[in-house]
Amino acid sequence: MSTTLTERVRPEWIDYNGHLTEGGYVFVFGHATDALMDHVGLGPEYRKSSGCSLYTVEAHVRYLDEVREDVELQVLTRVVGAGSKKLRLCHEMRVDGALVATEEIMALHVDQQQGRAVAFPKDVAASLAAEVEEVPDYAGRAISG
Repeated sequence: MSTTLTERVRPEWIDYNGHLTEGGYVFVFGHATDALMDHVGLGPEYRKSSGCSLYTVEAHVRYLDEVREDVELQVLTRVVGAGSKKLRLCHEMRVDGALVATEEIMALHVDQQQGRAVAFPKDVAASLAAEVEEVPDYAGRAISG
């Protein structure tokens, strides 16, 4: 199972070339991670009560097509790996069904007081395990030249 976020491109996200900035893609992907966190029990109440959150420690973004102002983005988020303390996600951004960008991230479940990764609570770990899907073919690639 996966989650989907829908968001409209705002004028302030547009760069000097007339399309979504590099950071704009990552910003929207961050919102998609937040939506997944809400879905699996890591939302605002959890963060407030536990002092724990997800920290992205590695990301690989592929910019596949330009995105213009005021278009609607759909971001599909897949859990493709879940360990006791870490989570691997793949985001796919589309405009009118066309794939325009992907992001693969590795995140750690961090206790902010201790400043280190800690195990997910059992209910969250079970929720994440139930979400794991097959890894897309683009994931795990290195940048090549």
